[in-house]
Amino acid sequence: MGPLVYFGAREAKGHGVPEVMEAVALRGGRIRARVALVKILASGISIGSGGSVGREGPIVQIGSSSGSTLAQILRVPSLRQRTFVGCGAAAGIAATFNAPIAGALFAAEVILGDFGVATFSPVVLSSVTATAISRHYLGDFPAFVIPPYQVVSLWEFLFYPLLGVAAGAVAVLFIISLYKLEDRFEELRLPEYLKPALGGLMIGLLLLKWPHVFGVGYGAINLSLTNQMPALLLLMLVFIKILATSITIGSGGSGGIFAPSLFIGAMTGGFFGWAVNGIFPSITADPGAYALVAMGAVVAGTTHAPITAILIIFEMTATYKIILPLMFACIISTIVATSLKHGSIYTIKLSRRGVELSQGWEQSILQTLKVRDIMRGRVVTVPEGMILGEVINRLKTQDVSYLHVVNGKGELTGIISFRDIRSALQEETLNSLVIARDVATVDIVTIRPSDSILLALQEMGSRGISQLPVVADDDGRKVIGTVSKRDVMAAYDKAVLKRELEG
Repeated sequence: MGPLVYFGAREAKGHGVPEVMEAVALRGGRIRARVALVKILASGISIGSGGSVGREGPIVQIGSSSGSTLAQILRVPSLRQRTFVGCGAAAGIAATFNAPIAGALFAAEVILGDFGVATFSPVVLSSVTATAISRHYLGDFPAFVIPPYQVVSLWEFLFYPLLGVAAGAVAVLFIISLYKLEDRFEELRLPEYLKPALGGLMIGLLLLKWPHVFGVGYGAINLSLTNQMPALLLLMLVFIKILATSITIGSGGSGGIFAPSLFIGAMTGGFFGWAVNGIFPSITADPGAYALVAMGAVVAGTTHAPITAILIIFEMTATYKIILPLMFACIISTIVATSLKHGSIYTIKLSRRGVELSQGWEQSILQTLKVRDIMRGRVVTVPEGMILGEVINRLKTQDVSYLHVVNGKGELTGIISFRDIRSALQEETLNSLVIARDVATVDIVTIRPSDSILLALQEMGSRGISQLPVVADDDGRKVIGTVSKRDVMAAYDKAVLKRELEG
């Protein structure tokens, strides 16, 4: 599997949803056609050989890639390509879970971040169509053995918020463990395509002792829902599954985190239910009921998508009685998870690449454009030893806001603006006594050509300045250009106009 992903399509590595989100935000929904084929093969190998991952993440990327490929073949505008990607993602989730509403909401809430009629309507149609086809060939039945659910007593509503807190904490532990293991494997001095083999060996050793975490783990989830697992095993499997999934994905395996989140939630809720049922047997339901609610709560905590989590469990159970406990647990889990850890299990991966989606579509535009695209190559420099009189004359004749002070090696050592020399203008005696180095601001902020203009805008805003020097990527002291706030805003306006015309 390692060579397949490494040489075939590296986007197929891991759970795949962040790559889809990045394509939607930064590339107008363009995904390479080969990604779907490589993802199918890589995920099949990873799950079939015992990798502790799910099939939902891969089907999102496969569906999204197929939608993007179709959009590119039909040559639809950029904004419509994003909708095609969302349709593919919705269809994949809907068909996998037999949950058309959750599929549509997942695409709108997580992938597109857009509930507008023009976008949401085709996503819903795609989700319904995929569900109808899936039911025709696979049958209309839930993914899990769902026990009869009922609220035994109103006192139970005191326990479900506590379950939400526990689920949120477990979700954060899962997120942290996943990226810690990914970092550890990244540090290993092994060829990238051999690391999945090492991860597979480690998973094999775990499976010898705990076979419950094999593959997607639906069998163990069903045992938890039907109260057929002892309490201590439930608690232990929470941490074993977190470790197994972190190893599988961290080492470069291909698979989703949706099913592992459901597994971890079922074990967390099962243990929690066992504890409260043992203490308050007359006013609490069986542990399986709490396992069912916690499945949604952990998904909500990891993905920061409580609406999708609530609806997917509701559709799987087809009972309205679960809604109130589910809403309690999922919303509180999301609040706890967002308070303890910035970013979801999807967006953290993008943040580590310098892609921030939390501020919406506008920031995605600024992230797409690079400083090299808008920088001005004309730079006015002065040597450190230039006397103040000449510096003042240079400011008058060059019609620039800033002078860049350089040393004998041509390295940037400071910046002079009119504000720096204002106090010396009335003292003509200083014109021949003070040199550029004495009046320059040495605490300077620079930007590189490969940086995004979003970073440039943030740096200018934090310092209250209107221009930044651009230094070479390979030599952080040599100034090669400048970028101003006016240049950034002009580039942004142009990009927005282009997208609107394409849409």
